[in-house]
Amino acid sequence: MKSVLLIGLGNFGMLIAKQIHELGHQVMAVDIDEERVNEALPYVTNALIGDSTNAGFLASLGINNFDVCIETIGNNFQSSLETTSLLKELGGKKVVSRANREVQAKFLLRNGADEVVNPEKQIAKWTAIRYTSDHILDYIKLDDNHAIFEVKVPKEWIGKSVREVDIRKKYGINIMAIKRDGDMNIAVSPDMVFERELTLLVLGEHKAIQKCFHIWNGAI
Repeated sequence: MKSVLLIGLGNFGMLIAKQIHELGHQVMAVDIDEERVNEALPYVTNALIGDSTNAGFLASLGINNFDVCIETIGNNFQSSLETTSLLKELGGKKVVSRANREVQAKFLLRNGADEVVNPEKQIAKWTAIRYTSDHILDYIKLDDNHAIFEVKVPKEWIGKSVREVDIRKKYGINIMAIKRDGDMNIAVSPDMVFERELTLLVLGEHKAIQKCFHIWNGAI
């Protein structure tokens, strides 16, 4: 179980609070708006009304006691920047900040953020990739060059084994798992024969996966 300080309870922050709650971690939530704080109470261990740009207020929370500090202020970049800087100055072990633009991400990283998330950009990319291909069901970016895709089995593969298709040798793509009716199996044998109802979780470089998809008459 981890201890999380969550600052900012807008739509994005509230979703994070709910997800962390479902994962069973402890969450201290902070927002300057009383209504938002009250709304978050069912999903957090504790919630406080306060100004995160106030060094005294933040210091009173014991920043260095949290495993991670997540700052999700989306409507006031000055407050976001000041909060991020204070969190690191006060001993934040890991500070994750929200950015709405690339230039904001650069400033946040320079002023204390260990990592930056841009939810709009990430969702936009996911949506573009997901809905411009007939094969992709889901997508997780790992870094600038690699990703995990959940894909349908191409028609050309039906009835063939993993060894026969051999996308690892041809494209450097690894089949990490298979899914059948929502159940996942990570024990993928080279002798496993592809069936129409299966979906695959594959890991590889974007370019390699794109090339493989083009062979399937798909595109990303």
